[in-house]
Amino acid sequence: MRRVLLPLLLLLAACSREALPYRQESYVFGTRVEVSVAGLPEAEAQQATAKVLADLDALNGRLHAWQAGSEVVALNAAFASGQAAAVAPDLKALLQRTQQLEAASDGLFSPAIGRLIALWGFHADRYAPVSPDPVRLRTLVQARPALSDLVFSGSQLGSRNPAVALDLGGAAKGWALDRAYASLKASGVHSALINIGGNVMALGAKTDGQPWRVGIRHPRKNEALAMVELGDGEAIGTSGDYQRYFELNGKRHCHLVDPRDGNTDCQLQAATVIAPAGKDAGLLSDVASKPLYLAGPASATHYARRMGVRDILLIDGAGRVWISPALNQRIHWLSKPQQITLLE
Repeated sequence: MRRVLLPLLLLLAACSREALPYRQESYVFGTRVEVSVAGLPEAEAQQATAKVLADLDALNGRLHAWQAGSEVVALNAAFASGQAAAVAPDLKALLQRTQQLEAASDGLFSPAIGRLIALWGFHADRYAPVSPDPVRLRTLVQARPALSDLVFSGSQLGSRNPAVALDLGGAAKGWALDRAYASLKASGVHSALINIGGNVMALGAKTDGQPWRVGIRHPRKNEALAMVELGDGEAIGTSGDYQRYFELNGKRHCHLVDPRDGNTDCQLQAATVIAPAGKDAGLLSDVASKPLYLAGPASATHYARRMGVRDILLIDGAGRVWISPALNQRIHWLSKPQQITLLE
């Protein structure tokens, strides 16, 4: 059985005394996208937002992991045949940055495991419960595909390991947030909130001077668990077991495949991070939640430091919460969990 839930992060309603922002929605990267722009005439806000949505739509086509014609599919075909292929400058920069983040996470975040994700059936718009062939699963894990296998040579990109298959699903939304933020600023926008499937980034503050507020969704209920305020350039993202998953023989399998063993054990319900303002805060908010999700509470602080984030929240399979001191000081609980543990 598969359920489709709303994104974890819900934009909380603006104060009624403040003029409502211009808001436009779309559907990109297999999820809902919402861009809210305040403080501009509607025509200007609409033009700036349309530019962002057009770029997101183009990115979706370029980065699609299994749709024919995408740049990622072309690169993966070249890797499998031992050849190199042309790589666009912006995609090259993204892959080089994600190489660094893969290394910082000790490989817990790895966009090189596309074949493992496909083996679990998640390379499909509609997927059904599957049990991968254990021999194929073990073979792919033992091949140890990693971004460190990539070989950059000018505008050409190859791989030393034919098992590498790119799947940028763990970074694309965050990269898109950074691009949308930059685009809106270039269009003269000073107040906006960008929500790409629950990955949210703030531009400036609301027109009344108050920070943008977002809700952190309860992973097992269709409601907000808590809310936080985001400063200009901050981004928040979550990895969870509740959006893309299936249940088989009474066990939940989510799309967060562990590169270490190829399993989809879903030990946590969710891992949330807030990335500090910076040139790739959106990307970091998307990427950093993956190693924290897979590492669990015991190693979460270690990887948070290595990834450059301080504000983190973990919810385990029993609904127990672990939270960093930094986030504990700024979070506002709407439905306070029974057990909250501060991470060291």
